[in-house]
Amino acid sequence: MQELLNNPVIQSSAAPFLVGLIAAAMLFPVRLAGLAAAAGFLAAVWLIGAFGFEPLTATRKIVVLAVAAPVLGVLADLAFKPKRATAPILGALFGVASIWVLWSVLVQKPAQEAVLLAGGVFAFVLATVASTVSLHDRAVRAGSAGLFLGLGAGAGAVIGASALLGQYGIALGAACGAFLLLAMILGKRVVAGATFTLTASVAAALIAVGAMVLARLPWTALIALALIPLAVRLPLPEKSPAWIQAFVASFYALAPAACAGVLAWQSSRVA
Repeated sequence: MQELLNNPVIQSSAAPFLVGLIAAAMLFPVRLAGLAAAAGFLAAVWLIGAFGFEPLTATRKIVVLAVAAPVLGVLADLAFKPKRATAPILGALFGVASIWVLWSVLVQKPAQEAVLLAGGVFAFVLATVASTVSLHDRAVRAGSAGLFLGLGAGAGAVIGASALLGQYGIALGAACGAFLLLAMILGKRVVAGATFTLTASVAAALIAVGAMVLARLPWTALIALALIPLAVRLPLPEKSPAWIQAFVASFYALAPAACAGVLAWQSSRVA
């Protein structure tokens, strides 16, 4: 059993999907199925066993914020209904937090380069989180966005030579895929909420940022990933069953995610 749990495929794909699906099914009655993303992701972190607080590296800070995201998401969903301003406020909050993640890297760079990098990272995280959180009331679109944000960031990290971040991203995508599967089966009865959308977008955005700064993921790949929550807004066959809508939305999301992968591959060949 231990040998099975040490298998990277189990750690970053099967286990996060199974844990996410169980969490989604159990928490669906209380409208917290969105915790599937956090449950699956944290299951992978635990199985991989690469997390600790000392020293608190950039990669570990990513996990810390990925844990904070569902907590804030649950508070937003239970304490008050997310409003139009909620998405940009949360995006800005985690945009600032992303600077904390990269602080040890930024302080080693010349002032002008550090400001430019910090500004670009802030803008990317803000845009990705805000546009994803605004999908909180559309479970199929949110699930498709989370699935390909995770897979896109994970694949980009692997190509960019960061195996750990790649595992984290793929695990996040698998957990989001579990949520999407439940939404495909139960349709509009499944609620994504800020719980799901904030977790998926924060974790994926920070994994992508980490892969860019700590590995060799090109900044152009981040732009492609930021288009995913916009792509899923394209028209869906509204009168069709949820599973058909999910396939269409996933097809929309696949295009920018694949583009990010191609950009990462091209950059790795040049390097």
